[in-house]
Amino acid sequence: MKKTLTVLGFLAVFPAGLANADDDCFVPMADWQPRDAVARLAEENGWSVRRIKIDDGCYEIDGTDAAGRRIEVTVDPATLQVLEFEYEDDRHRRRDRSTPSHD
Repeated sequence: MKKTLTVLGFLAVFPAGLANADDDCFVPMADWQPRDAVARLAEENGWSVRRIKIDDGCYEIDGTDAAGRRIEVTVDPATLQVLEFEYEDDRHRRRDRSTPSHD
């Protein structure tokens, strides 16, 4: 009985952990903000856009920040909330899943 409860407890928690680790956006196309709104978001944050694409159902901005560093920003297509912010260089990527500070 104790083993069954342990397994059931694990199964109840395990899927929630998987959902939190998911980087995909699941937003109906009817709820998406237009690409122009994503470009305005980038401009407001001082980013120069090289490309805006769709990846895993999210907008992804490739470009540079105000300091000229290469960035990759994942944006929720409905709310335009920044979900992931990465600085990129030839050696490595620095990933930040919190809201970035914009210099």
